[in-house]
Amino acid sequence: MNTDERNFRSIYYEKCQINSVEEQKSLNKLLQDDIRNLSKLKQFCMNYTVPNNNRSYLWALVMGILPLHKASTAYVRDQRREMYEDLRRAVTVLRFTDHKQKEQPFMWLIDHKKKAQVMHTMWLIESNRLWHGNTSASLQADDMHFIEIVRTLLQIFDDNVETYWIAKGFYKYTRELKKECVKLKEQTQNILKREDLSLLNHLELLGLFDGNSTLLDNWYITCFAGIICTTHLVKIWDKVCGGSRKIVVFLFVELVKDIRSSILKQTSLADVKRLIETVKDLDGVIIVNKAIKSLQNNSSEVEYTH
Repeated sequence: MNTDERNFRSIYYEKCQINSVEEQKSLNKLLQDDIRNLSKLKQFCMNYTVPNNNRSYLWALVMGILPLHKASTAYVRDQRREMYEDLRRAVTVLRFTDHKQKEQPFMWLIDHKKKAQVMHTMWLIESNRLWHGNTSASLQADDMHFIEIVRTLLQIFDDNVETYWIAKGFYKYTRELKKECVKLKEQTQNILKREDLSLLNHLELLGLFDGNSTLLDNWYITCFAGIICTTHLVKIWDKVCGGSRKIVVFLFVELVKDIRSSILKQTSLADVKRLIETVKDLDGVIIVNKAIKSLQNNSSEVEYTH
């Protein structure tokens, strides 16, 4: 069977949400161990697409939100839930909600935007950063990064407690990406130089890689939250949880190569930004699968963290 046929069948199976039985069995065994093996859990995230029904649990284990000792899981989960409820009550008591939320305190559970705002306020309280001057106009870039992550996770998980804790864990991963942005952008240029010099020259001409441009930095730091359709983005975030920072580089490269002809017509970074932000409305499964394939093919260039 040639490579194209394998790729076609892989994409078809994933669209139909057909997971390998053997992979599922392997994951079940890892999760059922009395003391879960962190290294093997990360390897699973790196090598396979995590089944939807296991994703929150596996991510929580890898992030250290839940303990590796199976016997302690229920206790720690209860403690996380209690802390979450305490923070949510604090938001209500301090009246960091609009008048509609005061009258109907649980309406925000339905609205993802309101829910993200409340979780952000909870995070500020927990981080000792909350003050009554906090407004949407005064939010820092880090705040916006956290909010984008929460908004994305709210589309992935149904449990609010899991979402909040995983958002905090994933945010910590993005701090490492923030530190590495200069290096990641250099690696992006090197790959594009090798694979599509004309595209690289055009993006450089528009200033995408200039020191004063934060566009690519923000996409990398948030791991393309809000840019790539969440259904497909989770496969990229699996790899981030597994320990790969460079997956964001391969995702960007495959994304711009996929819409190459349109990008070459753009005359400003603002135009490129608008163009790329429309990708989330498209079927990004091919772009994501190519990015993962590139990551695997360039394993010698991949670094692992956390």
